[in-house]
Amino acid sequence: MKRRYGCLVVGFLVLTFLCPTGVPAAFPEKDITLVVPWAAGGGTDTIARTLVKNAKKHFGVNVNVVNRTGGLGAIGMGSVATATPDGYTVGVITFHLSNYKMMGLAPLSYRDFSLIQMINIEGACASVKAGSQFQTLKDLIDFAKKSPGVVTAGHAGAGSVQHLSLASLCVRENVKIVHVPFDGSAPARTALQGGHVTVAVTTISEVLQLYQAKLVKVLYLEDTKRHWLYPDVPTIAEAGYPNPKIIYDWRALGAPKGVSPDRMKVLTDGFKKCFDDPEFQKLAYDLGLATVYMDAKQLEKFLGDMESYHRPALESVGLLKEK
Repeated sequence: MKRRYGCLVVGFLVLTFLCPTGVPAAFPEKDITLVVPWAAGGGTDTIARTLVKNAKKHFGVNVNVVNRTGGLGAIGMGSVATATPDGYTVGVITFHLSNYKMMGLAPLSYRDFSLIQMINIEGACASVKAGSQFQTLKDLIDFAKKSPGVVTAGHAGAGSVQHLSLASLCVRENVKIVHVPFDGSAPARTALQGGHVTVAVTTISEVLQLYQAKLVKVLYLEDTKRHWLYPDVPTIAEAGYPNPKIIYDWRALGAPKGVSPDRMKVLTDGFKKCFDDPEFQKLAYDLGLATVYMDAKQLEKFLGDMESYHRPALESVGLLKEK
């Protein structure tokens, strides 16, 4: 009996030695949370849910989307930046993150995250009602120069990509227009159709249905090349106005600072597989959303550039608070 007991003790000690309590558990052992800082059903929510639809195939666990809205996205993004850095909380970071500090809205920037990857970038565009007197960007610019303060432009609100894209163009071409902020692009599009504004500035995907129904004329796209769903819409440069510092709408992924390198690698590899998934790519294409992959290093440079591009545009419309 003593001999048998001794063998059990020795066996237990051997197992303890081979499996010490300090060995980290496999990651991930449970579902991952993906925080979306904008409302369910919007563009950011749609692309995030599509991205992680097949996540279990790539991670071995589900990635569950949670919407935390408010503060122009600062509530949701801030909750990710301050989350426990264990790899189980990841967030979608978006355009407004480039402006929080410069606009004095929140002490938050891309530097508060461990960057993972870019998901998509999208250019802004300007549309007029079908049959408008403005059939080209040159028509609009020439009129605005002759009649400063007459052209009215509806957009998705102060500091939005739509607002800053147009403001940047006006700075470069030295024209004055009246900015009319709305609570999102949908009411700006409605105002255009109702004849309440001269032009509506949206992202390119936000005007797709009106464009396909020939209810609007899209004057330009802010990008380096034409969009596959808008073959007759020129870029700003193609319309005759040099545009070396393009202001993009963008969506990317970030984790809290302090996630261990091994867990960051799992996140990076898993989300890249989600991004490359044919089902995700097809739906994004059908929606007109340009999927663009950048790794963490490329993304960091892109976001640094965006801040420098936004500064003069913010200053031109009186929104620059951090000098």
